[in-house]
Amino acid sequence: MSLKRRALKNVSSNWFGLGATMVVGFFLAPFILHRLGDDAFGLWTLVVAVSGYYGLFELGIRSSIIKYIAHHTATKDEDALKRIINTTLFTYSCIASVLLLGTLAGYRYVDRVFHVSPAFVHTAPLLFLMVGIATALGFPLGVFGGVLEGLQRFYWLNLTQVGALLLRALLIVLALDRGFGLLTLALITVTVPLAASVMYILIARRIIPLELSRRFVDRAAFRMLMGYGSVSFVIIVAEQLRFQSDAVVIGVFLSASAITYFSIGAKLADYAVAPVNNLATIFLPMSSQFDATQEMGQLRRIFVEGNRLCGFIMFPVCAALVILGKPLIAVWVGPKYVSSYTVLLLLLLPKTLYRAQAASNRILFGMARHRALAVVVIAEGAVNLILSIVLVRPFGVVGDALGTTIPLALTSVFFLPTYVCRLLKVPLKTFLYRAYLLPLALTVPLVGALLLMQLWFRPHTYLQLLIHLTAAGSVYGAGLLWVFLTREPTGVRLRQGLMQRLKQARS
Repeated sequence: MSLKRRALKNVSSNWFGLGATMVVGFFLAPFILHRLGDDAFGLWTLVVAVSGYYGLFELGIRSSIIKYIAHHTATKDEDALKRIINTTLFTYSCIASVLLLGTLAGYRYVDRVFHVSPAFVHTAPLLFLMVGIATALGFPLGVFGGVLEGLQRFYWLNLTQVGALLLRALLIVLALDRGFGLLTLALITVTVPLAASVMYILIARRIIPLELSRRFVDRAAFRMLMGYGSVSFVIIVAEQLRFQSDAVVIGVFLSASAITYFSIGAKLADYAVAPVNNLATIFLPMSSQFDATQEMGQLRRIFVEGNRLCGFIMFPVCAALVILGKPLIAVWVGPKYVSSYTVLLLLLLPKTLYRAQAASNRILFGMARHRALAVVVIAEGAVNLILSIVLVRPFGVVGDALGTTIPLALTSVFFLPTYVCRLLKVPLKTFLYRAYLLPLALTVPLVGALLLMQLWFRPHTYLQLLIHLTAAGSVYGAGLLWVFLTREPTGVRLRQGLMQRLKQARS
């Protein structure tokens, strides 16, 4: 299968899964918010954020398994595959045991550390216990999701995830509609993904000759996983500091209800970058495969074309949210929360700069050249946390958002493009021109269309927002079609074939 066909197959399945996730999440979030209220919704966000720090115990091993599964599949080393999988499964089982003990020991202290509403003093510890146990169990059960990514079987992952997503959404709606509360929401949310992980095991065992045995638990494989994963672990710590510490900082210094106002803007910013994050997952195993076979030309190709594709997605989404952010928030969760637009802007702009280079990050992981990235992002994460703590009291949730914005923008502009261009021996000006000129140029007419629509009427309903987006999307889509028919080899051949048929029909 050609590079483009394989990439298209994986990307299309990723976006199918992402589309379902975003649609369900977009409409489910306000339903949950209005059923639970600000305090309960903020507490749920806080507990998820705190339990998210369990991800630090992942130790970077998941990225290791994706890389080495792709690497050993390319070199057809079945024995190495068995050792990697069994060693990872054993390691994660040990980690899960430690986390279970930690959860049981610490769940009683949640309400003493954070500003929890008196109505939820007894609920908060049970909520943390439930989420903590499920997160711990997710470590060993999640190994085979990484195996499927390494095998580049994203379509199986996405079909399973969509089924689990729809089931979870249906159960949540039924439960909250019948008057059940936060604990029921938590139970549904944590158990359905565990069931999906069991499905990954069954799927993986049908694709590759998989033998689970302690004799394949190997010290050399463990050292290899940890050698690569130790650098990834630093980046995981940095990711927690950069993007997951906000709710904790606000919960400590402000209140659980303040988290709700922050999370609305943050969630929209996350929705904006989700398509690119989802797309970029294909580049790690792909670049690992090309690095294993020493195909530098292909690595340079996915570097430029991958980031250009990220730009084609990221720039118009950012422009649309900047222009339509306020009415979107008002329609989505109510006019009461329009003040979250400032948080949205502060998080969206630097995330756009960073995620437009999402292919660069994955290529560094695939080549095992992500050490410099780890150093930079851990420094960025530390600065982020310090700034957020300093600014949250005088400026509230806006100050916390500024703590994320400033260091992330510096990393995006001054480090990432320069470093990867030097590594792959691609001139910086050439990269910027080839990757981002067209996406930026095509975004300009979209901005013009959105501003003209604003002069015509301001949207106050989902239908009116859809009209604005359809008009702007049509303009942008016409631009993309022009690029496809004039610059892409497949599009050029299609256009030439159509022109030839038209000439034959006229004659």
